Amino acid sequence: MAKKQKGDSLVRNATVLMVASIISRIIGLVYRRPLGEILGSVGLGYYGYASNLYTILLLISSYSIPMAVSKIVSERLAKKQYKNAWKMFRGALIYAVIVGAGTALVCWFFGGFLLPRNQQNALPALRALAPTIFFSAILGVLRGYFQAHKTMTPTSVSQIMEQVMNAVISILAAWILVSAQAGSESGQAVYGAMGGTIGTGAGVLTGLAFMLWVFAVNRKYFMKKAAQDTTGTVESYGEILREMVQLITPIIFTSFILNCSAYLDSYLYSTIQGINGFSDTAISAAYGEYSNYYVPLVSIPLAMASASTSAMMPEVSGLHAIGSIREANDKINETMKLSMLICIPCMVGLTVLARPIMQVLFPAASDLAGTLLLTGSVFVVTDSFSIISGGVLQSIGHQTTALINSAVSLGVNLISLALILFVVPGSDIYAVMISNIIFSVVCCVMNIFSMKKYLGIHHEIRKTYIEPLAASFLMGVAAWLVYHVFYLLVHHSSISLILAILAALLVYLIAYVKISGITKTELAKVPGGGRIVDFLTRIHVYDGSESGYF
Repeated sequence: MAKKQKGDSLVRNATVLMVASIISRIIGLVYRRPLGEILGSVGLGYYGYASNLYTILLLISSYSIPMAVSKIVSERLAKKQYKNAWKMFRGALIYAVIVGAGTALVCWFFGGFLLPRNQQNALPALRALAPTIFFSAILGVLRGYFQAHKTMTPTSVSQIMEQVMNAVISILAAWILVSAQAGSESGQAVYGAMGGTIGTGAGVLTGLAFMLWVFAVNRKYFMKKAAQDTTGTVESYGEILREMVQLITPIIFTSFILNCSAYLDSYLYSTIQGINGFSDTAISAAYGEYSNYYVPLVSIPLAMASASTSAMMPEVSGLHAIGSIREANDKINETMKLSMLICIPCMVGLTVLARPIMQVLFPAASDLAGTLLLTGSVFVVTDSFSIISGGVLQSIGHQTTALINSAVSLGVNLISLALILFVVPGSDIYAVMISNIIFSVVCCVMNIFSMKKYLGIHHEIRKTYIEPLAASFLMGVAAWLVYHVFYLLVHHSSISLILAILAALLVYLIAYVKISGITKTELAKVPGGGRIVDFLTRIHVYDGSESGYF
């Protein structure tokens, strides 16, 4: 493990997490199709309501733990305080057990009060998630501890294993429970949604088992490093728990605000549309298409931004802790460029191919899902920036600032959603999509000003945004033309879509190289860059004399 750590870098760690996140999201996307066919739109709605509330409770118990543990442990490791790093880990486990158990009990006994009154059929699915909350808290500590050591592989492998088991058990359990309720559409929707959430728990248990095994293998290494600590600085468990609470609390509230908008939006949307005269099943069906078709698709590129942020945080925290501000800014800019290089073309691709993507992936989806993706793909870029910039503020110890920025953004989000639904009730689920975009834009702007204030950071606007956007525009035109031309020729959506995506990748790579002037050495440092360089050299986009730095 020690040797591996020496060779790690921000881009390598981000690449490992990105690949795992993409694979996990793709698995999650693929199993939505059979799950949706089993549950139907109404069952998907119940599943979405339960999942949203579960996410909120998870934020309180465990979502912020990997980030917090990664930050506080990486700071100790940067100062070679190995004993304190070990004690921080043990303190975090105590914290996770207490908070995870408490939140799980709240989920089980008080979940009905937290769901909208007209969506109480989602309660069985929510209660099935209660044990998962407890185990997720412990899993979060283990992942954060390894991330602090700049070892992303255990987290990545556990994420993939978790998602595979989630997919298998979700489909199997949903099918069994729906079959048991034959003849009752209402019962099939309720218990089918419950089966889907049972799979989530099975996935978390699988990931936890793997992380415990990895920890057991590396435990002697951690203990040996702690024994070699010669700093003489040893913190008490009281000090450690106090610092953890002080650090984790604002991070929890920040993450809560950033992610609870889905729950609050669903609650507000369901309540106001009920007042406007929409039926409960119509509300559930529309929200089911939004939460289970549109959201998973835009979440795939957002997973890359989250992965970049997770890899960046221990790097930036360690550099900031020892006063290396310029180097910290370099890491931040590197993360921004890496994320936008991927997220901007993803946004354009999802926009121009929105309807074909929905038709191929989710045949059971209505036109609503395709229109949501067509009009709402910009969320990929705005939210990715808010994720990264929020992570930067938390990395440098300004969790409260990130919290305030997020709180203001959430307030604007909820107000805009309520106004749109009351003024234009026919906007229906589109109001939720629009308000979420507003949320991310406001958060982006506020975080930019905060980052300049505390770090004096200046973004490379041309390299980070303009060049990828210009290349993506050309890519979008090519993708649209290729799809429609081949669809006219073969009348087959899947074949036409695959060809359009391949053409989009090729055009984007060539256009970006020509527009940005990025050299072979620079491009080789991005995820998968070595193979991309080899390919572009073979098709004579590059010659054999390029060199430079990313």
